[in-house]
Amino acid sequence: MTDFAPLNDAVTFPSPEVPDEAGGIAEAKAADGAAPSSVGGGCHGGRAEMRRAAAVAGHSETLDRYAADYPSGPHDQPQSMCPAFGSLRVGLRMRRTATVLCGSACCVYGLTFTSHFYGARRTVGYVPFNSETLVTGKLFEDIRDAVHQLADPALYDAIVVTNLCVPTASGVPLRLLPKQIRGVRIIGIDVPGFGVPTHAEAKDVLAGAMLACARAEVEQGPVPAPRDLRTDRPTVTLLGEMFPADPVAIGRLLEPLGLAAGPVVPTREWRELYAALDCAAVAAIHPFYAASVREFEAAGRAVVGSAPVGCDGTAAWLEAVGDACGVAASAVTAAKTALLPTIRAALAANPIEGRITVSGYEGSELLVSRLLVECGADVRYVGSACPRSRWSDADRAWLEARGVQVRCRASLEDDLAALAEFRPNLAIGTTPVVQKAKQQAIPALYFTNLISARPLMGPAGPAALAHVINTALAGQHRFDAMKEFFEGVGTGATAGIWGHWPPADAAAAPPAAAKRRGESTPC
Repeated sequence: MTDFAPLNDAVTFPSPEVPDEAGGIAEAKAADGAAPSSVGGGCHGGRAEMRRAAAVAGHSETLDRYAADYPSGPHDQPQSMCPAFGSLRVGLRMRRTATVLCGSACCVYGLTFTSHFYGARRTVGYVPFNSETLVTGKLFEDIRDAVHQLADPALYDAIVVTNLCVPTASGVPLRLLPKQIRGVRIIGIDVPGFGVPTHAEAKDVLAGAMLACARAEVEQGPVPAPRDLRTDRPTVTLLGEMFPADPVAIGRLLEPLGLAAGPVVPTREWRELYAALDCAAVAAIHPFYAASVREFEAAGRAVVGSAPVGCDGTAAWLEAVGDACGVAASAVTAAKTALLPTIRAALAANPIEGRITVSGYEGSELLVSRLLVECGADVRYVGSACPRSRWSDADRAWLEARGVQVRCRASLEDDLAALAEFRPNLAIGTTPVVQKAKQQAIPALYFTNLISARPLMGPAGPAALAHVINTALAGQHRFDAMKEFFEGVGTGATAGIWGHWPPADAAAAPPAAAKRRGESTPC
């Protein structure tokens, strides 16, 4: 077996030069029929061609399930990073979990590089392929050999194998891998860019697959207890990645109800999945976890939407959780009486003044917008790359009732149109939105790193959010100064790499550019 290497050097499991069509390949072909002779020109074949090839190869059921769980909306697909980054991130954050990718080398390099950029310090396994191993089915045997090499129960509880676009379109049947090898679980998932719209929803693909496996184990008999059993009170499982302080804040809000915060799904360890299933209710903090919700509902667990953000949001959320967990109405009322004044005071102490547009692809955009509105901000538009969901319908209705334009499955064009229409004092958005705003001298914040990486829940939310927002709003004068200084540079005749002003355009040189060349300007 290849020794482990640094993350961005991905461990490669060698593929034999001569295909051997015995054993597993015959089984794979029997299950899926003949492998397709092509996948529409590889990963450049186009979305429609890749989907057609995947259907021919026997993956129609998987793609149909994805289409139901993650509807694409009015446009083809949001413009965000490769969706497989989401499931890769979930696996890399889990202890005692190995990750293996199968896809084009350029895709694997990009995914491992991005994971390293976001702080992962784990090795990624890679099973390479060529046209011969892909078409003959030998690739499946190579994957099977790789997981057999990796399956060491002293090191791992689970191995996650992910098919990217080309193996999915070619019908590489990960479902035929052993479910366990020497006690190590094998989780095979397909995360094609032509089937999973966003990296956020890809997190649910893996989380749902793991919950399904854990639920099956629970149904078969006793399972290991969580590492830290912190409470004997009924728990509320929290669905969706969030800032580490938020589960603590949610736990404090639940205490007056006689409840406790349970594990956060996606979890950091396999045995936490058992604790997540063993809950009184599930709070779908992020609304796009369709596969995970399906597993919780199959286990008989009630699911509530939205989150305890702001005063109105916290009050409605406490009522919904209390109803789902059978808490007496008087206890819910007492909890609101005790908790809401503190949140109301935090909102009053952290006002935000300014027109703001919000967009992102994390799934928490509507929650952030609710908190901004309660802090006093004039929010005109919120766009989310994630789909409309029954778990966020209450947030959408609340925002729309206050004049906020809400766009689910928003495209980059939608977000840029809102920027042009509303001319906000601050734009919160994805990288291209932030870039466009700053080009227009509008202060802007990247949603993922600067907004979702802060606490939102309970009394801590208003102060944390208002600090970064008000700091950005106060920087308008810097943008004005930069715009004045650089006016005309990099556009029109000033674009390019000229060391000197082109003679033909000298007369049209903007005054600011002339000053920087040391030339005099007319009075």
